[in-house]
This record gives sequence, C-alpha cells and structure tokens, in this order.
Amino acid sequence: MGLKSVLFVLVMAAAMGAPLMVAEAQLGSIGSLLSLTRIQGTVFCTADGNIGANGTATPIFPNAAVQLQCGNGNVVSTATTNSAGMFLILLNPLQFLLSSLTSNCSVLVNTPLSSCNATLPSVGNLVSGLNFAGTILQGLLSITNIIPRGFTFQPST
Repeated sequence: MGLKSVLFVLVMAAAMGAPLMVAEAQLGSIGSLLSLTRIQGTVFCTADGNIGANGTATPIFPNAAVQLQCGNGNVVSTATTNSAGMFLILLNPLQFLLSSLTSNCSVLVNTPLSSCNATLPSVGNLVSGLNFAGTILQGLLSITNIIPRGFTFQPST
C-alpha cells in the first residue's frame, strides 16, 4: 500500500509539473518581449558636462534638451533633464541592439551651456558615447542599463 501511495504522489507531481515546464518554456520566448533598454545619466553645468573635481558642489544642468542620435546623426529619441540634471530615455530592445547602441549611438545635449551658466559657451554641444552598465530583473521585466561614457564639448563650426 505504501509503494502505491508513493507512486501515486510521484505521478501527480509529474503531471502537475508538466504545465509549469510548458509555461516556463513559453515565458522564455515571451520573456525577451518583457524587456526594456534604459539610457540614463546626469548632465552637469560645466564646460564638459561632467561632474567637477569638487564633486557634490558641481552645479547641474536642468531643462537641457538631450537627444539620442544613431548612425549619421539620426535623432532616435529625445528627453529633457529634470531639476536634478538627470535624463531618462526608454527604448524597445526589439528595435535597438545593445551592440549598436554602444558602438553607433551617442547622447547629445543641444541646449547651449550658456543657458545654465552665462560664462560658458553659447554655441556648441555636449556629446557622449554610451556604455553598457548591466542588466537587472524586476519581476518578469528585464532592464538593460546604458549610461553616458562622459561628455565632451563639441564646438560648432
């Protein structure tokens, strides 16, 4: 009698586990659809847009227009920095490959630096390439994080 009970429990466990395995396999293909690419960073009100030597005392650049440009300067997405100088661009990873974003795209701040500090240039842009910063899981959502490498000032010609 004991062997029949154990056998029954094993058969039931296998039968109940089969739909779970099917669901996991299906979620694996859907899982790639449940992802997001996040490009985020902070723009500082300095000659090169990066944090200064004095760190936390570096002024930020609020309300700056930020563009994600790929290829030959094609604007793919735009954002505006918030009151803390931070911007966020969200992309569908099915439309943009990570390798393409980090090798063929850049973030451009086209608001003149003089708008945050009158002593800075009024012509030119801040430009930064992009680096992969890791992937995190939030529930079923996979978020790929990309950050600016470091801005440089690009004078207008």
